Amino acid sequence: MIRKLISGSSKFICCLLFVYVIAACSQYSTRPAAVGAHNFSARYNAYFMADQDLKEAEFAIKKAYKENYNQILPILIPLDSILALPAKPQLENAIKKTSIVAEKHQNSKWVDNSYIILGKARLYLGQWADGLEALRYVYANGKDEKDKNDAMVVLMKAYISRKDFSNALGVAEYLSQQPLSKSTTRDFYLTKAYLHQQNEEYLTSVAILEETFPLLKKSIETARLHFAAAQMYDKLGQYALANKHYKAVSKNKPDYDLGFYASMNSLQNKVILDPKVDLSSVGFEKMLNDRKNLDLLDRLYFTMGLLAEHKNNLPQAVEYLQKSAAANAGSNKTQKAYTFLQLARINYESLEKFDLSKMYYDSALSILPREAPEYKLVAERKRALDNFVNEFTIVSREDSLQKLAAMNPAALDNKIDDIIAANEKKRVEEEKKMKAAAAANTNGQPGNGPVLDLSQRRWELYDPAMINQGKIEFRRIWGNRVLEDNWRRSSKQMSSAANMVAAASVDSAAVEENREMKKGSDAWLAQHKELKSHVPLTPETLAASHKVKEESLYKLGKVYRFDLREDERAVTTFTRVLNDYPKTGYKDEVYYLMYLSLPEENPEKPKWKDRLLAEFPNSTYARLISKAPAKEGELAAGGQVREYEDMYKMYSSGDYDKALNSIENNMPSYKGSSLEDKFALLRVFLIGKVRGKEAYAQSITEFISLYPSSVYLPRLKEMQELGSISAGRR
Repeated sequence: MIRKLISGSSKFICCLLFVYVIAACSQYSTRPAAVGAHNFSARYNAYFMADQDLKEAEFAIKKAYKENYNQILPILIPLDSILALPAKPQLENAIKKTSIVAEKHQNSKWVDNSYIILGKARLYLGQWADGLEALRYVYANGKDEKDKNDAMVVLMKAYISRKDFSNALGVAEYLSQQPLSKSTTRDFYLTKAYLHQQNEEYLTSVAILEETFPLLKKSIETARLHFAAAQMYDKLGQYALANKHYKAVSKNKPDYDLGFYASMNSLQNKVILDPKVDLSSVGFEKMLNDRKNLDLLDRLYFTMGLLAEHKNNLPQAVEYLQKSAAANAGSNKTQKAYTFLQLARINYESLEKFDLSKMYYDSALSILPREAPEYKLVAERKRALDNFVNEFTIVSREDSLQKLAAMNPAALDNKIDDIIAANEKKRVEEEKKMKAAAAANTNGQPGNGPVLDLSQRRWELYDPAMINQGKIEFRRIWGNRVLEDNWRRSSKQMSSAANMVAAASVDSAAVEENREMKKGSDAWLAQHKELKSHVPLTPETLAASHKVKEESLYKLGKVYRFDLREDERAVTTFTRVLNDYPKTGYKDEVYYLMYLSLPEENPEKPKWKDRLLAEFPNSTYARLISKAPAKEGELAAGGQVREYEDMYKMYSSGDYDKALNSIENNMPSYKGSSLEDKFALLRVFLIGKVRGKEAYAQSITEFISLYPSSVYLPRLKEMQELGSISAGRR
């Protein structure tokens, strides 16, 4: 009996002890033993594993991130869900582990830290709403001030990644008022410097970085930050300070590429600081001859090209840039795109070789990644140059033909003969060069003369821009020819097999003769006749030539005004339209565009408004130019309805350019009106008609972003989702 009582008591005591332990270890208990147990369990189990998963994920993201040394390096690697794809398993594991801490260890001091990891992981995966919510939870409910501040730093970075600079500045203002730990101060300074960098406030950004460097240890991350600071000083024109940071890169354990670019940029600044320095004496030659830099020759030549241009040596700049384009790109496949962009700019702005500039823009756009920050601008520039080159070529051609038509017959014949002779001389010289190059490379053995070094001259077949230039030159001389044998012969019809055999021997002789074509030969006379046939020698053909030239001059002026944003050249071109064609049918629009293109301080500006109102008082352009700005909250609904009807009539009649220009010029005046989205919708359709599929798709995206409550939104979204880019249906 006693034994049974003792046994029963033991069981009862064990039950009491079990209940006590359970109660003591409850996640809701505030007793020291319970809190300590949950702190220990959370830290060394779920939190520890989540922290390790996040570190592995961030390492993988850094490894996946490709630096673009043609751009200012971002101070912090952006939060990008695409970059995070290789680390998705680790991030998902981190989310699972941190959820365990939140669910089973609520009295632990590691809950706040776990929510920070949870927020980071969700942001990396692109789950913005959930990630921001986790960070805000720490700020609202966190028990530790350091954890709350750390969460706010991550929240600030998230806002910056979404380009929400106003909210990011609000967080920065809050944190600047808080007492921060050393590590939080470091992270806050870096994030604030990143904020100002992304907002292109480089002076403020580098000033904050200067305060941050004493808080950093030597590492590749610190080397990268010195490089970013140097780039921003470069942007600000403070090259001596930039070189100070480029030199600091080598003291902070950089990888090879980072060290290479720092050394190269430092040499670049040395030349800029001392314009008398010769490029060959700075140190570039040593870098070119270093075998370790074989994969980076493209960047070296690119930098040398920029410096040659800086020293106003354009031929040398073009030579270096062409060497850059021809060099082995190594792992940096986008460098060639930036090289083509520089060649395009030089050929457009300095050399005025517009055809070649357009071709380089084409080549750059085919290589440049779509996510590159310049892609949209380059695509727009390329589209503008397509239009520009087309109209400029027509104007130049008709100018030349009209000048030829004004000559007396003998002078015209002599001029055509001179053109043929010049083209023939150029052709023969090129043929000799190609034969010499082929012979030198075929028989290039000791004693047989020097072997052609193809690295010193980029063969045309490797350069898409030069290929296209060759095609243009061919069409200019020979016109559009079918790809066939004997394409130079003006008559190739044969009536029998015997004639074909005879013709073959004649053609063989003609080929031989064409190598040194003589004046007066059959081939010469055929070319003379072909070229002369394009000269407008009759009143009808001359009138047609003038009509084509007038149309292209008018379009060229609009390209300058709206696409290339070159108002001065636009004014010059429109003035030429009025001078050459006083009775032009575009006079009312040209008056209007002259008024828009002239700067406010130009005394001639009011004259064009007066002329438009005097000569075309009832035109659309007169109404646009005389319309007084609406007062705040006041909408000129009736007038805008009429304007919309006028523009829609232009759209319906096929005058797309005119309608699009009118809408784009006047969109600010429609701001806030009930018809604003209606005008914007018509603009979308007009862009599809005028600028092609890519611009059309972009305009749909812009509409959806700008008018989220528009009644037309469902239609636009449907068009976007279905990939409907057959513009113009209403």
